[in-house]
Amino acid sequence: MPSLRRPWTRLVGKEWRELLASRAWWVMIFLVGPLVGVSFISAVRRYAEASGLGGTSAGVGQAFSPLDGIWVPTFVAYEIAATFLLPFVAIRLVASDRRSGALKLEVQHPMSPLSRVAAKALVLFAGWGLAGIPAVAAGILWKGYGGSTYGPELASVVAGCLLNAGLTIALAAAVASIVENPSTAAILVLSFTVGTWVLGFIASVRGGLSERIAGFTPEAMSDVFQHGLIPLGTALAVLILIAIGLGVAALWTRLGVSARRRAFESAGVVAAGCALVAACTLFHSSWDVSEDRRHSFPEADQKALAGIKGPLSIEVHLAPEDPRRSDLERQALSKLRRVMPSVRVRYVSATSIGIFEQANTGYGEVWYDLGGRRTMSRMTTEEAVLETIYGLAGVTPPQETEPSFAGHPLVARPRGAAVIFYGLWPALVAGLALLVSRRKR
Repeated sequence: MPSLRRPWTRLVGKEWRELLASRAWWVMIFLVGPLVGVSFISAVRRYAEASGLGGTSAGVGQAFSPLDGIWVPTFVAYEIAATFLLPFVAIRLVASDRRSGALKLEVQHPMSPLSRVAAKALVLFAGWGLAGIPAVAAGILWKGYGGSTYGPELASVVAGCLLNAGLTIALAAAVASIVENPSTAAILVLSFTVGTWVLGFIASVRGGLSERIAGFTPEAMSDVFQHGLIPLGTALAVLILIAIGLGVAALWTRLGVSARRRAFESAGVVAAGCALVAACTLFHSSWDVSEDRRHSFPEADQKALAGIKGPLSIEVHLAPEDPRRSDLERQALSKLRRVMPSVRVRYVSATSIGIFEQANTGYGEVWYDLGGRRTMSRMTTEEAVLETIYGLAGVTPPQETEPSFAGHPLVARPRGAAVIFYGLWPALVAGLALLVSRRKR
């Protein structure tokens, strides 16, 4: 066993040296600091204004959560870096062996292609982890200002950031292994990213199957995790997609195998992976780790709904772009799916915007069917939906005993943040890059 570990350890060391020699990685590390700084400083200022700074109405910040006010805006910088900077780093590291001829020497060693790709992925994740230092600095500054931090929801944001980076690394590794030209690989990766944005737009307009598929795009996945919800099916699906990308990359590093055979094997891996991803949609478990429990009903309502037997069908006559539909989905139906897995929601509309459907008498109706008992409502609030379901089930609505989330208002200025993110971090990265380049000479 040690004889097998030693070559792989040396390979990891070699990949790490390759990463340190990559200008793309140093540029990414250099830019992440100012990106995080812009996001964090703006978020702190807006948070202070909402909490009563500068003459705004006092008490607005009492319902303000650091998750929405600080962490989500701050980690947007990492979404930008994962989309526009990390692919170039991953492509450079994966394609460098082929361009230098080192891959021909590596394939002669008795090491599986998956082990070689795993070494590159590990180093890329380590490099991405170093890019997270500015986020750690932002957290320290926020605590220094007196800000509140709720560990589980912050861990959810970090997990979403890591999964997003994993998808980017896996996709870039697969494309760089198939395409010989790194520039072409970069264009293909960015094209795929733009394609996911288009899919998300189509899903928001049309809904249906496209909406379910769009739920597994990096942007949609990050949005879910950033708002304090960890769905088991989505997490498993993302891990499978990462494994697919790395598996395809491993298949294409076998230089002695014909391109046709590698293509067929890659298609088989993708097909099997897609089947597993589809199976992940059967997992309905999720964890609401947000401090204000925004994805859950009050505990008393959760218990009452869990005790209702029989499948519940809801038919919503609202167009995809009707604000009432998004309010109904966000405030009630998404929470209802978590506590009642048997609920089935069907959206019905003839158009995407619903302007010309307003004249129809049935437009705006929400029909509920529980065990053959049907009723209709036009209300889209959480309270109205719960009242309708309780009425169908013959259940007495529980008394409200759970205190409402008071929030954590804070009037603070981003003292010292500009110096750290715009001055110290770029100077530190530039100094380390110069030191590494001189040592290599």
